Formats: sequence, structure tokens, C-alpha cells
Amino acid sequence: MNTSNVNILERTAKNIYSITPFTLLDFPGYPSCIFWFSGCNMRCLYCYNPDIVLGKGSLTYNDALEFLKTRIGLLNGVVMSGGECSLHPHFTAFVSEVKELGFLVKIDTNGSRPKVLNTLLSQGLIDYVALDFKAMPDKEVAITGGVFFEDFTASLELLLSYRMAFEVRTTVHKSLLSSDDILTMSSYLNQKNYQGVYYLQNFKDGVPTLGDIKYNRTTIDLQALKNSKIPISVRN
Repeated sequence: MNTSNVNILERTAKNIYSITPFTLLDFPGYPSCIFWFSGCNMRCLYCYNPDIVLGKGSLTYNDALEFLKTRIGLLNGVVMSGGECSLHPHFTAFVSEVKELGFLVKIDTNGSRPKVLNTLLSQGLIDYVALDFKAMPDKEVAITGGVFFEDFTASLELLLSYRMAFEVRTTVHKSLLSSDDILTMSSYLNQKNYQGVYYLQNFKDGVPTLGDIKYNRTTIDLQALKNSKIPISVRN
């Protein structure tokens, strides 16, 4: 273990809400676990993890590392999700320790912390990123409760400049984002020279959410998005 990080990782801060010990879905091609980080700087109305966003952590970085030591040779990857994992102190040091154990690392992020992302990229600490594209500036406050578009753009441009594997994804609720909104977002990604698949996911009905939002009984209509200049795929 890198001794420069030991004291940091022995701190008693409980940043991780819970661990999903196994998934085949969240890190394409790699059996993985998920670390769910508590807290978030956004308040997305459709968020289906209100307990994680508003709750407190129950596990320290050391707890997570001890868990990973029991999974060496059994898992390939670790997904850092939340909440927003990049908000937490010493997150980069923690990811470094995870890499030293031999795991691939995927980050799920809202893109609001480009400086942290740049550090992770420059040190070669992450292998895949899922970047959430919440909305264009005219809709983002209504959806997220804040102004984050400039930081999202900086994160997108960083990922493009490093030429690493990543995806962009958007959660869609019909009362928040229309097909025209999605096409505008798709066009923006195209202007930035994003060449991957733009993934859409339907809002989850019937689960607790952060906002008082009604069911979304109409699923995403791909036919209405046929004029997109980049490929669009629906995951659920």
C-alpha cells in the first residue's frame, strides 16, 4: 500500500452509504461491485436514491478497502456511484488505493467537479466514466436545483481530450424533457465531437424520488429522435 495515503485512509469519516457486492450491469464487460457514496450537490427531481443523497454514510474508505481485499480474483471492477462520489475529501487517494489492489475503476458522475476529474484522469486512475447530462441551461435549474452546465461542459471536454472510454447518459421524464430537448442535447454533444452512444433511461415509476413528481407512463419515443446526428439508445 502506498504509505503516503495510509493516514488519509485511516480517517473515520463515513463517506460510503452502502456497497452492492456484485453487478454485471453497471461496468460493461466486467464483474464489479458498487460503492454508493452519500450526498450530492444536485437535487434532481427524478432521483430514485433519496436515501443516499440525503442520508449519511455508514462505511469508511478503509471498510471499503477491506471488502475489496476479499474480492481480489473474484471481481474485475469497482463502480464509484452515489450520490456524487467526487464530492468527498481524499477521493482521489481512495481511488488510487483501489487501483493498487488491481481493480478497474468506473466513475458515475454528474460532471460538476471537473478539477477532481482532471486529477483522476491525469494520474490514470479511472478506466471508464458515465457522465450524466441533466439538461441544457434553460432546463437545468428546474431539474437539478442549481447551475452546473459550465462544469458539465468542462468535464465533457476533459473526457474528450483524454480520449478515454466514457458514455453520456440522460434520465428522461416527459414533464421535464421533451423530444425536442433531447434533440437539442444530442446536437450539443455532436457539436462537441462526442462520437459515442448517447444513452437515455426512462424515469423509474413507483419508487421514492427526491421531488414530488408524477408517474411517467409514456416511454421514450426513439422515432421522434430519428434526426439525431449521434446514435441514441434506450437502456430501460
